[in-house]
Order: sequence, then structure tokens, then C-alpha cells
Amino acid sequence: MAFPMSGILINEFCAVSAILCYLCAYMNLPNALTIARIFLVPVVVTVLLANDRAIPERTIWGASLFLLAALTDMLDGYLARRRGQVTTLGRLLDPIADKLLISSALIALVWRHIAAPWMVVVIIGREFAVSGLRSIAAHEGFSIDVSRMGKGKMVMQVAAVVGLILGEKYHGWVEKTAVVLLWAVVFFALVSMAQYFIEFWKKTGRHNKPGATESGNVPPANQSSPGAP
Repeated sequence: MAFPMSGILINEFCAVSAILCYLCAYMNLPNALTIARIFLVPVVVTVLLANDRAIPERTIWGASLFLLAALTDMLDGYLARRRGQVTTLGRLLDPIADKLLISSALIALVWRHIAAPWMVVVIIGREFAVSGLRSIAAHEGFSIDVSRMGKGKMVMQVAAVVGLILGEKYHGWVEKTAVVLLWAVVFFALVSMAQYFIEFWKKTGRHNKPGATESGNVPPANQSSPGAP
């Protein structure tokens, strides 16, 4: 059983590499990295769900591949800004790729009885709630800025997932630290979600006021219109 499973993993990794090379030929590098991150998700999940007989040192491979995929998140954004290659496609796919990677890894860890199911439900549920909130805001004609907690949460999620994967093998302080990080992720997920909802309600109130502009601002009451006596 070891060789077929290893062969599947090698084939998937080669396929992702081929896709990345193909994408680089037809689109800019930041977008190619984002799409490659999406195609890395099944590779990461395959490693996490495999047994040690099928893939020796599965935890090391799983943590390394997940970390590699997560690092492309920082790299594609950096390259897009540095090269002036920020595109609509990149803005659309980047958060999708992040959510797919984190959600898939957490669900795989639940399947292996490493992560608490209710904690994963809270984390993934928060992502759906915030995404829905942003969609409604865009439909109403205004945007919701990313909170500082939201930005730091991704880094904490990556650290927690890597720690949980390695903690399955090394236990001790690695496992305990990962559990503490996961609790912190849940806490910040709830707090940042509350911040998003508060900002949404505030902007919705301003946007729905009579005379509000598209940005949600209301002109001062004593300001006369052009040409008024």
C-alpha cells in the first residue's frame, strides 16, 4: 500500500508544478501563485489523511506542504504590490484560496481527531459570515475594511495548524502550544467577526440616511447646493 499512495502524492505534486509553469506563461506571477495555492489544497489533504505506512514522515510532509502553500499567500500579495500587478482576478481568488487551504486542513485535522470539531465550526463559520457580510456591503454600494485582528488571524491560523500537525508526532510542548494557538484563533475569530458586524451596521445606517452619497457619507445639513440663493 505504501507505493501506490506515494505514487499518487508524487503525481499530484507534479501536476501542481506543471499547472504553475503553465499559468506563469499565460498570466502574471502573483495570480499564478494564488491559483497554485488552490491546487495545492488536495495535495495537503491527501498527506494529512494518509497513514504512516502509506507516506513515511507524513506529519513532516504535511506541515511542510501546508506551510509552503501558506507562504504563497504572503508572496503573491507582496509581488502584486511590488510589480504593480494587482488585478481583479487576484483580489477575487486570494481570499478564496486562503479559505480553501485553512478550512480543508482544519477539517482533515478533525477527521484525525486532532482538532475539536466545535472550534473548527466556529472558525469556518466566521469565514462564511464575514464573506457574506462583505458581499451584502458590496451590493449596497460600500465596502468593509479588513480589521487588524483579521490580518493577524491568518498568521495565527497557520501557526496553529502547523503546530497541530507536528503535535500528532512530537506531542509535549508542541501539541500544547498548538492547542493554545487554536483557542486564540477562535477568540480572535469571534472578536473580529463582531467588529465586522458593528462596522457593517454603522455603515448601513449612514448609507440608508436620506441624501447619503455612494460612500455612505451624509452631506452637512447647513450646506447649500450650488446655485442656491
